[in-house]
Amino acid sequence: MHYKAVSAAEAVKVIKSGDRVHMSSVAVTPHHLINALVERGKNKEFKNVKIQHIHTEGPAPYASPEFEGIFQLESFFVGANVRKQTQAGYADYIPVFLSETQKLIRLGYLNVDVALIQVSPPDKHGFVSLGTSVDATLAAIECAKIVIAQVNKYVPRAWGDAMISLREIDYVVEHDEPLYLHHNAPISDLEAAIGKNVANLVEDGACLQMGIGGIPNAVLAELGNHKNLGVHTEMFSDGLLPLVEKGVVNCKEKQIDKGKIVASFLMGSQDLYDFIDDNPMVAMMDVAHTNGIHVIRKNHKVTAINSALSVDITGQVCADSIGTTFYSGVGGQIDFIRGAGHSEGGKPIIAMPSVTAKGVSKITPTLIEGAGVVTTRSNMHWLVTEFGAVNLYGKTLQERARQIISIAHPNHRETLDKAAFDRFGSHYHFISK
Repeated sequence: MHYKAVSAAEAVKVIKSGDRVHMSSVAVTPHHLINALVERGKNKEFKNVKIQHIHTEGPAPYASPEFEGIFQLESFFVGANVRKQTQAGYADYIPVFLSETQKLIRLGYLNVDVALIQVSPPDKHGFVSLGTSVDATLAAIECAKIVIAQVNKYVPRAWGDAMISLREIDYVVEHDEPLYLHHNAPISDLEAAIGKNVANLVEDGACLQMGIGGIPNAVLAELGNHKNLGVHTEMFSDGLLPLVEKGVVNCKEKQIDKGKIVASFLMGSQDLYDFIDDNPMVAMMDVAHTNGIHVIRKNHKVTAINSALSVDITGQVCADSIGTTFYSGVGGQIDFIRGAGHSEGGKPIIAMPSVTAKGVSKITPTLIEGAGVVTTRSNMHWLVTEFGAVNLYGKTLQERARQIISIAHPNHRETLDKAAFDRFGSHYHFISK
C-alpha cells in the first residue's frame, strides 16, 4: 500500500487550541513528533492543549513550567520524567486502574482529538505494528479524529493487537531513531533475598505477572528449574528471556492464549525488542485484555508480583504516593491482585524491601497522612520481604499485625510491636505468644 509521507512540522499543524493529544508510551514515545509539537508551543501557536499518555521515557518538555497555559499534562501514571512537574502542580495525574485507561477513552470520558503514535514500517499487506506498546494507544487510535504516525524502522513488528492498518493513519512521518533502552542493574543481595522468598511461592505451571526492576529480575533468576510457566502480564523485560530460551516459560498450561506470552507494553534492551520482532509467541495486546480481571482470572495459578512504597500493620498497601506527594500511580496493581485472587490456585503477592535505602521501615503502624491506599487490606494475600513471606488472607487484624511484624526489619520490630499493642490492647500480646 502506497502512502505519502509529510514532515513532522506539517503533520502537527492540525493540532489546535483545546485539543487532547494522546501519545504512545514507554519505549515508543514518539519524540520526533513531540519535538515538532513543542516547537509550535514555543511559538505560542495554540493554548490549552491537553497531553495524555500512560508514561513516557526520555525528555518530556511539554510538562515544563514554561509551557503553563499552552500544554496541560494529564498522565495516567506519574513517570520519572514528569514527577517533579506533577508534584509542583505544573502537570497533573488521573488516578485510574490501568485496565480502565482505555475505557476512559472509548466511553468518551476523555475524548481524544489527535493521536501521536510510533509504528514499524508497513508490510506488503499495508499493516504496521505498534511495537512495544499497545496499552491504551489502540483505543486512542480507534477514537481520535486524526492519527499521526511516526514510521520508524527500529520499531519491532510485534503481533497481537499491535497490528493496525495504514488506513487508520491520517498522516505518516518517516523518521528513524533507536527506541529508548533500559539496561538492568546487577541484582543486589537484598533483591536476591526477596527474589528467593517470592520464587518459593511460584509453582510449576504458574502464570506470571511481573514488572520491571531488581525484584522481578531477582525472582525470574530463581525460576530456572521450574516447569511450564506461563506469562500474562502488563509488561515484561529482559529477565524473562533466559527462561524462554531454557523452555521454562512455554505457556503450555495457560487456559487462554495458550502458548503465547501476553503483555501490553515492554521496556528493556535491544535484545528484548529483537525477541518480540515478528515473534508469534508474543502477543502485544490491548490493556483491556492484559489487565481485565475477567480475563486474568481465566488462567490458573496466576502469580502476580507487585511492589509497594509502604504497608501498614493491617495490610494496607501504599503504592502511588509518599504522603500527599504523588510518586507513581495506581497502575495495574489492583487489576492483577484481584485477577490473581480470583484465579484457581492464584497467588497475589506484594514484595518489597523491609526498609528504605536510608533504613526507614517500610512497614509502619499506620500509613502516613495523605498516603494513597492502592491495595486495600481486604485485597491482601501474600506479603514478602527479605525476611520471609506471610499470607494475610483470612487473618484477623491482630493476626495480620503479628505476621507482618515478623517479616519487618529486626531493628524496627520492637517499635512496631508496641504500636500494635497500643492499637489492639493487651489481647494482642496474648495471641502473639
